Amino acid sequence: MKKPFVTLEQLQEITKTYPTPFHIYDEKGIRENARKLNKAFSWNKGFKEYFAVKATPNPYIINILKEEGCGLDCSSMTELMMAEAMGCKGEDIMFSSNATPAEEFVKAAQLDAIINLDDYTHIDFLEKTVGIPELISCRYNPGGVFKTANGIMDNPGDAKYGFTRDQLFDGFAKLKEMGAKQFGIHSFLASNTATNEYYPILAGILFELAVELRDKTGVEIKFINLSGGVGIPYKPHSKANDIMEIGEGVRKVYEEILVPAGMGDVAIYTELGRFMLAPYGQLVAKAIHEKHIYKEYIGLDACAVDLMRPAMYGAYHHITVIGKENESCDHKYDVTGSLCENNDKFAIDRMLPKIDIGDYIVIHDTGAHGYAMGYNYNGKLKSAELLLTEDKSVKLIRRAETPKDYFATFDFTDLFKGVE
Repeated sequence: MKKPFVTLEQLQEITKTYPTPFHIYDEKGIRENARKLNKAFSWNKGFKEYFAVKATPNPYIINILKEEGCGLDCSSMTELMMAEAMGCKGEDIMFSSNATPAEEFVKAAQLDAIINLDDYTHIDFLEKTVGIPELISCRYNPGGVFKTANGIMDNPGDAKYGFTRDQLFDGFAKLKEMGAKQFGIHSFLASNTATNEYYPILAGILFELAVELRDKTGVEIKFINLSGGVGIPYKPHSKANDIMEIGEGVRKVYEEILVPAGMGDVAIYTELGRFMLAPYGQLVAKAIHEKHIYKEYIGLDACAVDLMRPAMYGAYHHITVIGKENESCDHKYDVTGSLCENNDKFAIDRMLPKIDIGDYIVIHDTGAHGYAMGYNYNGKLKSAELLLTEDKSVKLIRRAETPKDYFATFDFTDLFKGVE
């Protein structure tokens, strides 16, 4: 069963200073998870996790991961700017983007970031924009469907990302002729996988590809980036992935394929977001309304602006009514926000304890792709972000938006002058 990392007493104290809704993150859990990942791949001398900034773009969170040895995976100008502000540069930044504007390649080059090209046509575009760096990476898409022993996991052939196999061989040869000296291979074939098989299977595909690329093009493969895709158990009785078993599975494939090929010095990189942060963030809200019509509704002071995954994907996020953890889940509710959209629901037909107005509601696993996916539809304002530190104190790491923030892009007019 999923348990909140904050208690009713803690929330009663926190909300004296920071009203709901807010996202809160568990520093202790984040650090322990990062250390476990590094331990799982400690057999690889060059291993590095590049945290996917898009998952949780908060400098306070990023700094925790930096202190645990992580680099940053950036995909836009503002993410590169955040990395720069955090003091990151060079091989601490992986720039993985698509349909990339020229100015973003310029910024990545200024930071000496590792550029991971998404498309064959980007080779000439990059050369004309900033030139070809000595270290370059390319993203591979094998097409078709991706399967494990348990069946189909995803459909890379429908994804907009990456080089085809033929393009990758031609691209590496071309980049080598243009001055590139070291290469990386990157691939992302499935999202939020709930199996320890995913990384080892993907690794086997990429390791064999790396040997063939080396043999046919003569390039030096410096790293292989397994990207993201390792999932978390959103439902309370789902089994969590075992990162130690995953790391051991990748090690076995590495020693079966790369070591005999004389490529035992190739570094392994990952770009995890959800796995690194999702379980260590929770959205805290209050029940502010109840409605009794054809169904029973509980209205929260949070809405899809604060967490859009349920509305966008129909995604499941577990809900705990704080202080009623041991009560029977004998009431069926739709738990909603206040947007003028019928899909603004955190849960549909969810069995929960009886909810009273004023109850604290904790929505689990919002630490990645939670706050980050927020927006301002209906003029709703994004919530604050808080950090529960290792010493159990609470720190504000992003204030809540105000109407002044919402109207800031009208700063060319006096219409909203004086709005706070």
